[in-house]
Amino acid sequence: MTPQPKFTEKKFIVTFIFVTSLFLMWGLLHSMSDVLNKHFQTVLNLSKSKSGLIQLSVFGAYFVMSVPAGYFLKKFGYKPGVLLGLLLFATGVFLFVPAANAESFSFFRIALFIMGCGMATLETVAHPFAAALGDQRTSDQRINFSQSFNAVGTIIGPAIGSYFLLRATSEHSMDLSSVKSLYIGIGCVIVFIAIVFLFLKVPTLTDPHGAVADPDAVNVDLAPSKKLYQHSHFVWAVVAQFFNVAAQAGTWAFFINYGHDVMGFSNQTAGNYMIIFMAMMAAGRFVGTYLMRFIAPNKLLAIYACCSILMCLIVAQGLGWPSYIALMMINFFFSILFPTIFSLGLKNLGSHTQQASSFISMGVVGGAFFPLIMGQVANHDVAKAYYLPIICYVVIFLFGYKFYKVKK
Repeated sequence: MTPQPKFTEKKFIVTFIFVTSLFLMWGLLHSMSDVLNKHFQTVLNLSKSKSGLIQLSVFGAYFVMSVPAGYFLKKFGYKPGVLLGLLLFATGVFLFVPAANAESFSFFRIALFIMGCGMATLETVAHPFAAALGDQRTSDQRINFSQSFNAVGTIIGPAIGSYFLLRATSEHSMDLSSVKSLYIGIGCVIVFIAIVFLFLKVPTLTDPHGAVADPDAVNVDLAPSKKLYQHSHFVWAVVAQFFNVAAQAGTWAFFINYGHDVMGFSNQTAGNYMIIFMAMMAAGRFVGTYLMRFIAPNKLLAIYACCSILMCLIVAQGLGWPSYIALMMINFFFSILFPTIFSLGLKNLGSHTQQASSFISMGVVGGAFFPLIMGQVANHDVAKAYYLPIICYVVIFLFGYKFYKVKK
């Protein structure tokens, strides 16, 4: 009998912990951007559609930076890639200080764009890095486990943002000092992680496309004569990730607006409910990681996508608490989509793996445009805006049901 592959190996544990910490950090900043969305609507007097430019700035950076980050990763390796990402990440965060001093939304968008470049670099590096820290047959589990801590970061983000930003708004409606203090603190944490990572000794990783006895155990290209774009499962992964992050960005961006407009909550109360909203995603990831021991990742992906469609239909009805609970559940079912699409898209790509990672990360640009479209509908009826993500979940279902297959 073939022995059950290990989750990871002892020599990779310390490195895996640090790589997982990166998932937590960009999760925290991503979810805090959604608190900024509501904060800037109040402080800078922005419409819902214009505040969607926050997501355009962050996710647009993925379109610009993901491919260069992939080339940098392929040339210099995982550790330099992480350090580059953290440098850009910290630079963008610290630029919030002069942006707040200038009280300029355009300046904030520049800071968010540079911060997004750092996130794009880290995501491009961290996913194949986590996948490489052990047997390929358990790469889905490792990426989902690391993404579970990304979900923990998305819980911490709204908690911090609601306390420091939305609470401050109710007291000083035009005060941006809380933004400066908050992002200086976060920038210092990022710098600390970068310093620690600089001195971390990364074990030698096995060549993912070398000749081995068991081609299932490592990322061996089963069709080495094909170019990257000829691997249909990879192309579909890019498409699925585009629509997946589009749905995520739109759903998150107007969560606080939904609580305020449909449920009648104050901004701070709606922000506090976002903590529960993000906790649902963390729960979904831990549950999903466990279920993958019994259910094939692609099947679980298709099931979760169908459940998300049902939840969107309920949310769009604006039925009060039933719809609000369904909105919470969207994040539970969203939980495994991103990492599972990523890991399925990287299967059996061999020497193309690192470049493929950059293109799948670039698919995240879907999150740049969808909040703008949803914002146009949300200006009139925020509940009805939640019909739009259904289109995205249909595409994800098709990928998990059929188009995930690796073809020789």
